[in-house]
Amino acid sequence: MKNSQSSPKFILSVVVLLIICFSVNFCYAQQADVPDVSGETNDLYRLTQRLVKDGFDPEKIKALFDNKAVFFDPGDVSLFFIHSESSLNYDQFSSPKSIVNAQKYMVTYKESLDKAQEEFSVDKTIITAILMVETRLGTYLGNRTVINTLSTMAALTDQALAERVWHAISDNKKPGRAIFDKKVDQKSRWGYEELKALIRYADREGIDPVAIKGSYAGAMGIPQFMPSNALTLAKDGNKDGRVDLFDHDDAIFSVANYLKHYGWKSGLSRQRQHEVLFQYNHSNYYVDALLKISDKLK
Repeated sequence: MKNSQSSPKFILSVVVLLIICFSVNFCYAQQADVPDVSGETNDLYRLTQRLVKDGFDPEKIKALFDNKAVFFDPGDVSLFFIHSESSLNYDQFSSPKSIVNAQKYMVTYKESLDKAQEEFSVDKTIITAILMVETRLGTYLGNRTVINTLSTMAALTDQALAERVWHAISDNKKPGRAIFDKKVDQKSRWGYEELKALIRYADREGIDPVAIKGSYAGAMGIPQFMPSNALTLAKDGNKDGRVDLFDHDDAIFSVANYLKHYGWKSGLSRQRQHEVLFQYNHSNYYVDALLKISDKLK
């Protein structure tokens, strides 16, 4: 009688236990079917996957973009869409004070400038003029993290991220929407190529890419080279075995090599000089300023 009375309770206990086990297993099965998307909460997650797909080491890319200092930066990149060369005051670089500073620079770095002029057949006054306009002879290098600028630009293939940049531009400075969208399409592709070049350049030279500061457009160093130019045209001016664009000797030789690459040589006509310098910055205002400075330094 005792066994028969406890039997229903036993059966009920077994049923409850089976239900619990089934529920737990079902939950685990459901979880197994859901892919791990925790990384996708990062704005740059898709970009990192693209880099890995293009052959970059997965562990290095993960470590780089897991750094809290690397992030999507719509505020700084928004400046790229409202910049206007014509609004810049280039006359400031040919003022008496600026010319005196340039002359002092030419004395300080005379040996390097003379060697660069001899080796690359590029006027040292033009080299100095470029460094003056780009960074005031290395005294203003920019304070934006280059990898953030280029990563943000490259990530704009994502429409939602592009919208965040659009909203970061103040209403009174917004370009037309069609103009913005066209520039996003162009610059996202450009930014991705420059980002890849930055990572490769930093890896080659043993530099922490997160530590590289530059302009709102991603240019870096005393000559404000874009990473693709740093990777292919920058030179080791001080012969220490590495290319450091924040070193004056390397900057001087890099500018000279850049101009030679685009056709500079002794005896160029004024028009041809203009055409070569235009390759450094696609602005007639910019080129006219360089030639004016160079004339004053001769």
